[in-house]
Parts: sequence; C-alpha cells; structure tokens
Amino acid sequence: MKLRGLYAITDSQLLAGKFLPYVEAALEGGVTLLQYRDKSQDASRRLREAQSLAELCARYKTQLIINDDAELAARLGVGVHLGQTDGPLTPARTLLGRNAIIGSTCHAQLELAEQAAREGASYVAFGRFFNSVTKPGAPAADTALLEHARNRIKLPICAIGGITLDNAAPLVVHGADLLAVIHGLFGADSTQEVTRRARAFNALFASA
Repeated sequence: MKLRGLYAITDSQLLAGKFLPYVEAALEGGVTLLQYRDKSQDASRRLREAQSLAELCARYKTQLIINDDAELAARLGVGVHLGQTDGPLTPARTLLGRNAIIGSTCHAQLELAEQAAREGASYVAFGRFFNSVTKPGAPAADTALLEHARNRIKLPICAIGGITLDNAAPLVVHGADLLAVIHGLFGADSTQEVTRRARAFNALFASA
C-alpha cells in the first residue's frame, strides 16, 4: 500500500460538537491516513469514538491509526502511531502483526528515524516544521532534513507541525510523502471548507 497524501489527525477539543461530520467531510475530500488522537483518560468514550471512526474509514477505504494506544489499535484491527516516550516499536509490531501500519515520531532527528526503520516502522514522522498549536515546544525541523531522510531512509516520510495550505507545498517538493494536519484541516467553519481543504492538500501531491 502506498502511503502518500493527506494524513488527517483529530483533536477532541477542536472538533467538540462536530467530531464525526468534520471527519467525514475530510474523508470526502480524500485522506490517506486518519489518526485518532485523544489524550483524555475516558476509555469508554475513546473506544466508542474509535469504533465510529473505524466504520467511517472502512466506508471511505481509508486507513485508521490510533495515537499512542497499541491495545486499542489491536482491538479494532487498525494501525498505531507511537511517540518517543512510548518505548520501542517492536512490541507493537508483535501485537498488531506484520501488515499493520505503525508510525513513529522522530522529531527532527534522522537517527531516531533510522532506529524506527530497524524496529519495523511503516513510516517516520518529522516535525514540527512550523509553529504548532498542538505541540508548541517541539523542536524545529526544516526541508533539508526531509532531503537527508529521503536519501537515507526507504520508508514514507511524514511532515507534521503547523502545516497549512499556505506553507505545505515546499514540504512535498523536498520529499514529504505524507502531510499530517490538524488545525490546517479541521480549523474550518464548515464541513464544505474541510472537504475543500482536504482536496487542496492532496492536489499538492498530484503536482509534485
């Protein structure tokens, strides 16, 4: 499966009261991966929302990824994204099987990406590239990093952090296979605008 295009990430506060309609609007515009990201401790709500997303993703033939929770991913038979504080990827790979998509946060460090590749990652994520509301303190990455990664790592490369339609194009040109977007996609005032933005992000890959 080719991992290339828009990588939509949910935000429970940003999407409060419009969670499923906005996610479906993004899927309507075309999403390669959808990550369910919820940092709350409400396990029953998280399971319920993740199940709803799994059903939506199946309808749109989009891959669902769960942030930081390999057990929930295993329960739903979907992929997982792990940060550097979540330990090595190997146990998640064992739990989810060899076909599951497993992503790894690599900040702005090629060494972390190379380690993730050795541990069985499906893609590596670098960021933040721009000021990010979600991770304001994350170390900065630049387009030169994408080019180095392209030469050294044979995995799809994801760029994350403050990405909008105004600043995304150079990331694709310099080697990003996936653009992970939260506010730049879902910070819209209507479902129609979410769909328009999703299509516009994907159009960047068509022209690269």
